[in-house]
Amino acid sequence: EKFRLLELDNRKPVEAQAEIMRALHLPEDGHVIEAFDHSHIQGTDPVSAMVQFVDGRPNKSNYRKYKLAQDEDNHSANEDANTREVIRRRYTRLLKEHKPMPDLILMDGGTIEMNAVKEVLEDELNLDIPVAGMVKNNKHRTAALLYGPTDAVIDLDPRSQGFYLLTRIQDEVHRFAITF
Repeated sequence: EKFRLLELDNRKPVEAQAEIMRALHLPEDGHVIEAFDHSHIQGTDPVSAMVQFVDGRPNKSNYRKYKLAQDEDNHSANEDANTREVIRRRYTRLLKEHKPMPDLILMDGGTIEMNAVKEVLEDELNLDIPVAGMVKNNKHRTAALLYGPTDAVIDLDPRSQGFYLLTRIQDEVHRFAITF
């Protein structure tokens, strides 16, 4: 009975991740999701953080922190430039080291971040990795995903395991970014 319960517990994160992949019309056997978020101190000292989830569970040994270049003329947070820099650095390195790419990239943010990621991946690095944006509502809580060429809103059932995992990923990448 104990082994049966352990197996059920292990299946939940995998099924939750499969639910997200299914909602995006991606292969459900994708195992690796990487999520990014940016942070700064009143527009200065920009940083970015990346968390990795494998089969719906955090893989903390592959979490990464990035100090970002700072535009001296513009101390406000520059989401587009920050996104381009961190995506370029992360995936150029994986290419150089011949390491596997994630099955999905999640950006904490909307259209600006997603478009920046897509441009770097497709135009500069010639990579085809699906990208989705994690959107928050006016209460700063996870609300939906943006996905596809038109950044369509993908709603998940807020009581589903997939939505719970999405919230956990968004909260974890935000926590990791602000602690840096």
